[in-house]
Amino acid sequence: MPTLFLIRHAIAEARSEDWPDDALRPLTAKGAARMKKIAERLSALDETAEVVLTSPLTRAAETAQILKAVWTPSPSVSIVGELAPDHTAAATVAALGKFKASARVAVVGHEPDLGAFAAWLIGARTPLVFKKGGVARIDLPAWPPTRAGQLVWLATPKILV
Repeated sequence: MPTLFLIRHAIAEARSEDWPDDALRPLTAKGAARMKKIAERLSALDETAEVVLTSPLTRAAETAQILKAVWTPSPSVSIVGELAPDHTAAATVAALGKFKASARVAVVGHEPDLGAFAAWLIGARTPLVFKKGGVARIDLPAWPPTRAGQLVWLATPKILV
């Protein structure tokens, strides 16, 4: 049974004149440090992945690189355009289906799409809410994901740090 970890990117720089291109906003030092602690906690709980799929936006890609640096063995990281904002659950599933099945896959994305995708996976009517750095574990009956997933847990950063 495949396990899917849905992870919202860590705290990023605020939208401002300093970051006119939202796609290029990086993590803050606080966000990166907190994500490192979250990744370490997940590792201590043996809740890690072999593969990390990430949105191409800088803040998500940097979050994925923190997971890669902390988790052992180090997971592979791939950028998936359909994990960027404004993609439907169907488009996300189609994109994930292009990747070989792994026992444990982490997906790094953005709200509100991540919460809507989580709801789609478990057949819920209302999106799940992910804080920045929040993580959910959803067990799937098969790969690629379908609407038959089972939510095992959903954790805020405060729970994990």
